[in-house]
Amino acid sequence: MSTTTACGPAQDSGYRAVLGAPYVARLLGGTLMGRLPTGMAPIAILLLVRAEHGPLALAGALGALFGLACALGQPLLGRLVDRHGQIRVLVAATATASTAFLLLPCTGPARHPVLAALTVLVAGLATPPLEAGLRALWPVLLPEAGRQRTALSLDSSTQGLVFVAGPLLATGFAAGAGVTTALVATAALGLLGTGLVVTAQPSRAWTPAEFTERVHWTGPLRVPGLRVLFAALIGTGVALGAVNVLALSAAERHHAGWLAGVMPAALSIGSMLGGLAYGRHAWPGTPARHLVAASIGFAAGWLPLLPDPAPAVAVLGAVLPGTFLAPLLTAAFLTVDRLAPYGESTEAFAWLIACIGIGQATGTALTSLDPAPLLVAAVPLAGAAFALWLLHRFNDRLSA
Repeated sequence: MSTTTACGPAQDSGYRAVLGAPYVARLLGGTLMGRLPTGMAPIAILLLVRAEHGPLALAGALGALFGLACALGQPLLGRLVDRHGQIRVLVAATATASTAFLLLPCTGPARHPVLAALTVLVAGLATPPLEAGLRALWPVLLPEAGRQRTALSLDSSTQGLVFVAGPLLATGFAAGAGVTTALVATAALGLLGTGLVVTAQPSRAWTPAEFTERVHWTGPLRVPGLRVLFAALIGTGVALGAVNVLALSAAERHHAGWLAGVMPAALSIGSMLGGLAYGRHAWPGTPARHLVAASIGFAAGWLPLLPDPAPAVAVLGAVLPGTFLAPLLTAAFLTVDRLAPYGESTEAFAWLIACIGIGQATGTALTSLDPAPLLVAAVPLAGAAFALWLLHRFNDRLSA
């Protein structure tokens, strides 16, 4: 499916060795930069609507529309990458999304909400599948299995930076130079990050598989194990989508405004630490077993937040499920890599990302229905428990 990029046969699978392999740091950094718009855009959209004195409900609806469109567009774009290669798809998608970000202030969202919604929809659907594309490149960049696992752990651990740095960048640009500048910066960072990826030799050399027969229209979804995994990750996404509302609700109850930002950041920090620890060692057992083990920790980690603890305890409590998140995702990526049909790895990874995104939107919506502390805290626990049940109940399909 792909042309080979040499990284040598060395067996050292530590982080330094992985980052020192040709193109790894560039592609990882470019992917993170290119994905910053997914963390910046929802905040920039909210600030744009409020700057025009538009209602908060409209701002929230446009932000949610962007997130949902991002999730739905990934599998389609992933399929196009598997058929036509990375360069054409990534360049066209990034150019379209960036143009939409630049045009959004011109639509006047408060006065023309339908036009703004269509622009936001285009920006979301055209979000380039950089994350899925990078995961399809790891076997090319790092043929040795131990290095691939380390790279996936590093990849999973650093993805949270997008949703920590993205909102900070958007609010910083908006405060310093206006919300239009924040959207220009969103477009520029997307173009720059994608440029770093598509001009790298492995991305340019990556070629789609040659199919000898027509591929089924359902793509990777025809594989039973992948259907189980993707459904379970919707539950994981529900837990993640509930965090922002849970943090905001706790911040208002305890009169601690800082908690709304620190609590989600604590989850991301926990994920980074857990992922780095997971990637440092070769753990016994199959990725399917690792999925169940990490899901147990992820689900149990939400229990301390049920009794509505004090702010400092809530921050520490958010770190706990986070420590199991990156190992869970790394095991999920390894499982996708094993189960994805020949020539359909990018679409399979894109489905994984999409299902998490759909779960996030669902989790945000569910936690917004009832402000009761126990019910809000129960949503992430319920989502994580659902994921655990599916992964445990159908673990044999994941191991097939």
